[in-house]
Amino acid sequence: MKVFLHYKDNADETKHKTLKITLPKSWKSGPTQRLLDQFVESYNNRECLSDSSQLHLETDGDSEDTRLTLASNAVVCECIKDRSDVFICHGPSKTLMEIETERKEKLAKIQKENENLVTCKHFGCNKRFPKGGPYPPCRYHAKPPVFHETAKFWSCCPHRKAYDWETFQAVEGCQQGYCVEVLEESENTKQFLGGCDLRDAHQKTELKSIDDFNRAQEEGNEFVVILDKLKHVLTRFDIDEELFEQVIEGMKKECKNDEEMYKVMGKKLKGALKEIAVEQLRIK
Repeated sequence: MKVFLHYKDNADETKHKTLKITLPKSWKSGPTQRLLDQFVESYNNRECLSDSSQLHLETDGDSEDTRLTLASNAVVCECIKDRSDVFICHGPSKTLMEIETERKEKLAKIQKENENLVTCKHFGCNKRFPKGGPYPPCRYHAKPPVFHETAKFWSCCPHRKAYDWETFQAVEGCQQGYCVEVLEESENTKQFLGGCDLRDAHQKTELKSIDDFNRAQEEGNEFVVILDKLKHVLTRFDIDEELFEQVIEGMKKECKNDEEMYKVMGKKLKGALKEIAVEQLRIK
């Protein structure tokens, strides 16, 4: 078993040193303190380094930016891999018991802090903040998520589908406001939707018969029927329903009433047909 001992914990690079050691069998089952003492002894032959009681060992952690502190009484073969890089750092060594005590104290502190924190109830926010406020700014989704087959999307933003969890979580909220501890009664709804919910919603809004049409007219919803029929006609031309619904929702926000939507949509459809006609004339 070989290890590389590095001393770089000094602004003066001329004092840096790397020592490659092949460990005897007896060292593998011994404490890490023996490695530290060996390095200090070798280093002091060239230049004086702090006493080993004022130094400790560290190894690379799970990521490039993290280091793990090695206890002075930890067994070498249990905490250091073959050909590992071990770093000599300033600061007294700690025993396994001292490190474990510090870990428990840190965990208890975090748990105590979390006891006074709550998670925002808005869909997609997940911010944590103190109970009773102050409430931080919040960007969230108006409606719950939909998990249907392999697709994942927010029901308020159906045009932004994802097929893996990371991409889904990265979808930015469509609403802005402040975090809340409790949703208003009108906002209480399912936490997520599935295929059955989509089918139920579609069946409730889809009008298929003359009776439906007449009933909608009596209730003053003629425009709803027209849009529904237009949507189904356009799907025959391979225009996605979700794209159509997205456009309609956007126009509803821009237009004051149904009559204005008639005019705006008619103008846009007429413009699209004129562009097709122009292209046909060019081809001829």
